[in-house]
Amino acid sequence: MIRILLLLAVVLLPLRGLQAQTLEIDPIRGSAAALPIAVVPFDYLGVQVAPDTDVAAVVRADLNRSGSFRTLAERDLVERPLRQSDVNFGTWRLLKQDYLLVGRILDDPSGGYRTEFELFDVAKQERLLGLALNGRPGNMRDIAHQVADQVYEKILGVRGAFWTRMAYVTAVGTGRDMTYSLMIADADGYNPQTVVRSREPLLSPAWSPDGRRLAYVSFERGSSSIYIQDLSTGSREVVASFKGINGAPAFSPDGTRLALALSRTGNPEIYVMDLASRALTQLTSHWSIDTEPVFSIDGRSILFTSDRGGKPQIYEVPVAGGEAQRVTFSGQYNARASLEPGGRIAMAQGAGNVYRIAVLDRLHGSGGEVRFISPGNLDESPSFAPNGSMILYAARENQRGVLYVVSSDARVRQRLVLADGDVREPAWSPFRQR
Repeated sequence: MIRILLLLAVVLLPLRGLQAQTLEIDPIRGSAAALPIAVVPFDYLGVQVAPDTDVAAVVRADLNRSGSFRTLAERDLVERPLRQSDVNFGTWRLLKQDYLLVGRILDDPSGGYRTEFELFDVAKQERLLGLALNGRPGNMRDIAHQVADQVYEKILGVRGAFWTRMAYVTAVGTGRDMTYSLMIADADGYNPQTVVRSREPLLSPAWSPDGRRLAYVSFERGSSSIYIQDLSTGSREVVASFKGINGAPAFSPDGTRLALALSRTGNPEIYVMDLASRALTQLTSHWSIDTEPVFSIDGRSILFTSDRGGKPQIYEVPVAGGEAQRVTFSGQYNARASLEPGGRIAMAQGAGNVYRIAVLDRLHGSGGEVRFISPGNLDESPSFAPNGSMILYAARENQRGVLYVVSSDARVRQRLVLADGDVREPAWSPFRQR
């Protein structure tokens, strides 16, 4: 049980040689079954300084990464319309495009930019969407992600998750000179920011449902403690620093409670803390190691990892109290559950020394249907995008930690590499308020 052993040993997996805080994006493969869409460059039509972000390029990258779309390469754009009156639908039919996105960027009186865009159904020669978004010069990547979200939602009927963030842990140096950092970045790896820096290990970042707070584990007091940090003010507080292990925090869907693993009575058990009163409710009582809790989508139960059956598997226990029931039956090792709105469970599944990311659909058959979506030998810490379309996870390659984003159907996979170093413990944020 990778993360359980980390807490018991009070160490992290080796993190070495970090030199930079910039995430590089390395596409792995695409999908021939994805919907073809042409995204025409958004020309700047203002009179001030042009934005330094290529909005259309960011939109293309977002749509490609989702696995649901295949964008036409910019070099193959034989026409570059800016608005509906410029569109020749026959051209895009010949290029076998189902959809066409055009746009332009204008000066906004407030000092920023106004991004206007239109989405068309090529076969029907019909405009599906026409919107405008205002943004400051420094946040045009945010605008681009929001454009991609609008396109995704209009065509697929599901809210896009490109304008979201991720949290992860990095480390600089070696041995006693190691410095750990809890980072947040855009969902595509850009704009990394340091939330906390420590000489002691940091683990298990978890987002609050409003995206304004992060819970995490720190060893800066000499043993594990759970902190909650406000991302807007920078203030933080200790919420659990009991004797023994304080680990694996997870917010409830309404943000009022925190699930956590505590060994305050000797053995790691699952608890729920009311954050207003700090009252604890113990949900499990077993000789085994119970850890890695996560609330169900409706908040009525908690899934967690336990070795009570001999090897780590995922179990479920009602928050109101009751017996835990085993959830996973396929594979020798299943841990670190992450849930998506439809109820599917992403997890790290292992056999021997090989650990891959698998997705369990509990609606298929008595034990559910399991599909592998990663090919690695040491893949862990899966985290669903808030719309369930993609999964973020950590992998080990050539003695360094990397992150991957894979579409939930495994058709598209993309590597996010922390330059010259390692990154672990990823967690995908909830939707931002729009």
